[in-house]
Amino acid sequence: MDRLKMHTENGTDKKFDILKNLFPNAITEKIAGYDMKGNPLIERAIDADILRQEISTSVVEGKEERYQFTWPDKKKAIILSNAPISKTLRPIKEKSKNFDHAENLYIEGENLDVLKLLRETYLEKIKLIYIDPPYNTGTDLVYEDDFSIELNTYKSMSGLVDEAGNRLEVNRLEGNRLVKNLNSSGRFHTDWLNMLFPRLRIARDLLCEDGLIMISMDENESTNLKKMCDEVFGESNYIGEIIRKTKSMTADNGNGFNTQHEMLVLYAKNKPLVVLHGEEKEFSNYSNPDDDPNGDWCPGDPSAKSGGATTSFGIENPYTHRIDYPPSGRYWAFSKTTLKKYIATGKIKFKTAYGEKERGFIFKRYKKDATSYYDPVHSLFATENEYMNQAATIEIKKLFGDNVFSYPKPVSFLKKLIQYATDEEDIVLDFFSGSATTAQAIIELNQEEETNRKFIMVQIPEALEESSIAYKQGFQTLCEIGCARIDKVLSESDSKEGYRYFKLDSSNMKEVFYRPSEVEQGSFGLYVDNIKEDRSSEDLLFQVMLEMGILLSSQMKETEIAGKKVYSVADDFLIACFDNDVTEETVKAVAEKKPHYAVFRDSSMANDSVASNFDQIFASVSPKTVRKVL
Repeated sequence: MDRLKMHTENGTDKKFDILKNLFPNAITEKIAGYDMKGNPLIERAIDADILRQEISTSVVEGKEERYQFTWPDKKKAIILSNAPISKTLRPIKEKSKNFDHAENLYIEGENLDVLKLLRETYLEKIKLIYIDPPYNTGTDLVYEDDFSIELNTYKSMSGLVDEAGNRLEVNRLEGNRLVKNLNSSGRFHTDWLNMLFPRLRIARDLLCEDGLIMISMDENESTNLKKMCDEVFGESNYIGEIIRKTKSMTADNGNGFNTQHEMLVLYAKNKPLVVLHGEEKEFSNYSNPDDDPNGDWCPGDPSAKSGGATTSFGIENPYTHRIDYPPSGRYWAFSKTTLKKYIATGKIKFKTAYGEKERGFIFKRYKKDATSYYDPVHSLFATENEYMNQAATIEIKKLFGDNVFSYPKPVSFLKKLIQYATDEEDIVLDFFSGSATTAQAIIELNQEEETNRKFIMVQIPEALEESSIAYKQGFQTLCEIGCARIDKVLSESDSKEGYRYFKLDSSNMKEVFYRPSEVEQGSFGLYVDNIKEDRSSEDLLFQVMLEMGILLSSQMKETEIAGKKVYSVADDFLIACFDNDVTEETVKAVAEKKPHYAVFRDSSMANDSVASNFDQIFASVSPKTVRKVL
């Protein structure tokens, strides 16, 4: 039974609800002020100009009308996407699988920062981005970015702290910046838009020219998503939507309507360059019984729906002298001039004998003339039951023995998308990777098709509720579920693939009074060691790779020269040594390999003599090598 309220109603809320029901188009969100730190305070509001117009019989003078899509803090979200960060990705070998040879990446960390770190290295290198972001259902978790209102203020507004300021929902992982985006929040749409907008802006930079992005979404934010993508990717690059059946008919939502689907929105980087490959066409009816030099063929219809006097004529069979005309109401699909060409090339072949009602010639359709060997991708292909949520849940239970993850996507669905949009060597990025369904789909496809598609999975280490099934199975974060899934799939498929595990962390560099990029070549010994004490040589190596734009999946070799550890990346494209007390012997050996890049620690030279001779050695042995220091 319902409890008594035991308090009077909020008159303002009641009046606001009345206006909302009468004039829903006048409801908006606005900046009501700023806190002591200069962060905006967002609250619900009424657009007075729209309201005045709604109750007026004539045009009301107001702000200039324009087509636009905006929200509070949109400009700050743009700035945020461009703002630099001082972070890095640290390799975690013990969490990796087949680290030395793996070409796949699993990255633990807040995806906005990760995308920024990947932007230069993977600029225009990603063929397909698939994401399944929060749907903004009122219970989702959103990313609390730097442009947001002050944390304590937001928690209070969102009902996440009590009157004493105690947090009601404690996140067990340090650095996890997820907060609930509740229906009661004054920034319900704003927060969601500000979360996704800067990430999509960076995602566009990562796509290659013929790449595309696919975004799963339901009805809660589908309209805003489309408008936002129109702005980020361009309205002209909209490809369409794929409808996926999510469930069978169940009880309606209270108003007699039952939603059984969600959509997948597709945008291209450059639409004219994108070609989707649907199911492979059936060519079993093609053959070459007459050894036609043009290859396999099958009989085709020589007539067309439209034409004129030039395409309406009789065709005489040279063997029987019978004349064929186009069927009633139709025309030949060629002119007399083209007919002669077709006869000469064998495209039209006359029969020596045929029935009374048969046409006296064969019009050949050549396999080689097919514009595509694939059917178009149909927007309703995913309405089959195999793509429902139920199928995905069964897959999870099969792998883990229980439902350790809510609302996964079916592997079959992701496999189809990847097949349709990528080729055998392409890279696929999922920066809301969840339970890593995308990774499983790629692993299975590579096995089935003998391809070498690569994945990059990005997931914030969202803490799991202690009451959850996953937590009781020993998982503390969503990242642990994702990696366990990948490991199980690799093990069960006997795949030789693996992945390199990275963790987003602060920069390897100490906070000193200069930036590494500002250090001149040949400046060894001028500064004290600026590397944090807890960072390994491999930590430094991968940060250098990010700086140099070298793929994190690049193959590397570790050797020893004159007692010093030396890394070679991508067949000596980069050679790096981060040991101390480096001698001329090591420097000369590195130079003799003639790498494109050579990197050492700023404080690594054994003495002043080695430091002073460093540039001379490279100038004489490998003058084209770009020398860098950390």
